[in-house]
Amino acid sequence: MAQRKSKETNYSWPPRWLTPVPQSEQDLGDGAIYAKFAEAVCRVTKDSVASPAGKLLLLRDWQKQLLSHALARREDGRFRHRTALVGMARKNGKSALAASMGLAGLTLGGNGSEIYSCAADRDQARIVFGTAKRMIELDEELSSMFTLYRDAIEFKEKASVYRVLSAEAYTKEGLNPSPLVIFDEVHAQPSWDLWNTLSLAGGARADSLLFGITTAGVKSDSQGQDSLCYSLYQYGQQLVKGEKVDPSFFFAWWEPTAADADHRKPEVWAEANPGLGDIVDIQDFESAVLRTPEAEFRTKRCNTFVSTTTAWLPQGSWEALIYEGRPHIPGEDVVLAFDGSFSNDSTALIAWYLGGERPHCSVIGLWEKPDNAEQGWFVPVAEVEQAIISTARNNRITVREIVFDPARWNRTFMVLDEEGLPVLAYPNSAERMVPATAKFYEGVINQSFTHDGNEGLARHIANCVTKQSSRGVMVAKASARRKVDAAVAAIFGYDRATQPPPPKPPVAQFFSIQV
Repeated sequence: MAQRKSKETNYSWPPRWLTPVPQSEQDLGDGAIYAKFAEAVCRVTKDSVASPAGKLLLLRDWQKQLLSHALARREDGRFRHRTALVGMARKNGKSALAASMGLAGLTLGGNGSEIYSCAADRDQARIVFGTAKRMIELDEELSSMFTLYRDAIEFKEKASVYRVLSAEAYTKEGLNPSPLVIFDEVHAQPSWDLWNTLSLAGGARADSLLFGITTAGVKSDSQGQDSLCYSLYQYGQQLVKGEKVDPSFFFAWWEPTAADADHRKPEVWAEANPGLGDIVDIQDFESAVLRTPEAEFRTKRCNTFVSTTTAWLPQGSWEALIYEGRPHIPGEDVVLAFDGSFSNDSTALIAWYLGGERPHCSVIGLWEKPDNAEQGWFVPVAEVEQAIISTARNNRITVREIVFDPARWNRTFMVLDEEGLPVLAYPNSAERMVPATAKFYEGVINQSFTHDGNEGLARHIANCVTKQSSRGVMVAKASARRKVDAAVAAIFGYDRATQPPPPKPPVAQFFSIQV
């Protein structure tokens, strides 16, 4: 956060939704001193559009306003708010601001303070916490004050500590947070458990603010109920509208004014991004909007909640990649990918040919349950295995990998492995499929590959809708009757096809030595 633009942009403050906070309570609060602390000793940890690493933070006016509102105090000296939810799009400096707040709370809080950085998983929780640790390492004064551990920062002078927690691994015992809990990416929380635990744990402290900072996510959780973040978002809206009264809850949320706003317009980006053109580069948006699925762009870049599923590829984009009659290239590398189930579904075997200018996708086989199939129909597993083996043994090509999820095909994995074929396990987890789906989508938009126009694959592609997971966008089927197995195989096959080929073993050389 280096030198800000001389003219403050008119969309930075106030945000679309903001609970009112009396100016008198802002004046009594900690916002000003937290801001001064950030600018005095907290440094930028990574080179960015806003500033090079190592520079002292220079908070924008909207960030100072946010601190002033969130950290307001009542006349009795206690925090006005016990809970806060702040929402803004990605890359607007959330991590740096939250890290500076954590360090300020640790330094300025009372004796025995306990600060926590929390998130859905350990890696996410470490983002804000890791930023705080790096700030300490970059500043001589902070380095002299704190002792750093893997999962904790200790301020011995006050017997205070700053720890990292995640929903994956935590205990409810011994938590006594004060003055601050920083809850990063609330939208990714799988349940209310950790949120409620920390909310209740702070009840015994005079000052304990549960400060959630997040980007939007999906409206529903895995049980079909309103997600934690969406529930809090709706509650905040009710407070702003005057439908409910709860002065202990602070809500600030940047998003487009119109729910159906055109996500491709810069003025819409500006409403959800208080740092647009300053902390975050507008050219990054201009590039991302061309290659990011609409649902993901609206969520991550426009900070808008979306339904769980949304149509995937733009109309006509798949047809534009058809390359019928592609010539055979002798000996070219091929990646085989297959996906499916044994019963009541379908199984697809996809080949990615890699010898041309662009990868080429072709369907080797597609086994689907016939409409008139009797009860108890199963995918002909032996036939699928034979098709894989026959393709892999074709001496006109070189099969680099045979990739699939072994969870439902363990027997097939062993059969192919015993045949000496190059099998590779590819579990269809969100951790793998989210980036693979993004890569495939970008490949379609940029026309980075071709395909043979197979009608079955086209149907499976058309059946795909996007499903928002905690890690990002994946494809799913809209209903049980709409099969997507060929599309899934094409997606993770493309992911492997675009990886660098493994290095070839060195060729042994022999020399004759004359004596």
